Amino acid sequence: MKKIVHIVEAFGGGVFTYLVDLINNTIDDYDITIIYNIREQTPKNFKEYFDKRVKFIQIKNFTREINIKNDFKAFIEIEKKIKELKPDIVHLHSTKAGIIGRIATIGKKTNVIYNPHAFAFLMKDISKTKKAIYWGIEKITAMLKKSIIVGCSKGEYEAALKISTNSICINNGINVEKINLTKKDINLSKLNICTIGRIDKQKNPQEFNNIASELTQMNFTWIGDGELKNKLTSKNINVTGWKAREEVIKILNQQDIFVLTSLWEGLPISLLEAMYMKKICIVSNVTGNKDVIENNKNGFVANDNEYAQIIKQLTIEDIERITENAHKDVLEKYNFKENVKTYKKIYEEGKI
Repeated sequence: MKKIVHIVEAFGGGVFTYLVDLINNTIDDYDITIIYNIREQTPKNFKEYFDKRVKFIQIKNFTREINIKNDFKAFIEIEKKIKELKPDIVHLHSTKAGIIGRIATIGKKTNVIYNPHAFAFLMKDISKTKKAIYWGIEKITAMLKKSIIVGCSKGEYEAALKISTNSICINNGINVEKINLTKKDINLSKLNICTIGRIDKQKNPQEFNNIASELTQMNFTWIGDGELKNKLTSKNINVTGWKAREEVIKILNQQDIFVLTSLWEGLPISLLEAMYMKKICIVSNVTGNKDVIENNKNGFVANDNEYAQIIKQLTIEDIERITENAHKDVLEKYNFKENVKTYKKIYEEGKI
């Protein structure tokens, strides 16, 4: 049985959900270990989400922030574990794991797969210089260690091809069998509007606050927490803090509209879940979001200051038509069962 080591620093949110589905659907065929560290959004009972056969190794120096000292210590720990485990495949998730993990596998006979889950150089709010630096780091790391880069959306795949021709597109998907749908009546004069994620720079809480401030008669909910919580000052916003996945689904079922004001994305799992649950989705005009949403067909792509106007113009007929299209799209294009088949093929063949 082949050994697979998943290395993940961003062990929470959509990446966590993605890993749970991927690992639990491949554990019958592989010996699997997860190398990780805890984030504030990591569920306290996270091991209970995984099959009991999955093994875990925590790397405490594996932190979200860039810290040369901690990053070097994490590299030493990860390289040591890879030497001990001798995996056939190392599967890396997100930028920090992608960089440290590929360097740690240099000179080792192991196939490497890398899921960026949103390239840093695709950030919408950074200078061209910073974008060039982030792109250069990805390019150099790809040259140092050959790997298969998996773009989780069409846009991310196109970006990956500029780094390495050894890239493939596997759209993110969700396990729809785990999601219950609740039918609810919609009151256009008092809509329930939400988003999900860490309250940080990426998710652009200031823009979310702007929408709430303009639509004071609506109820807004931010499912999550983070260091920029102070940006959510509008009195009609409720911040729930971090919730277990089951509770997140329950809250999302109570909403009418799902908003993503992100400055960059890969392909958000939360967006796919909201589409499947028949919520009107209004998303920022960035890679990942705009790869999934088609304006006025299965949702809306908005630029700054357009969100509130879109919400004001919605009709019941629009909502019924668009949410049915979104639900159908997830079933046809973003069903995780098909993704697992593709990953298994890569695991077995070691190439694309």
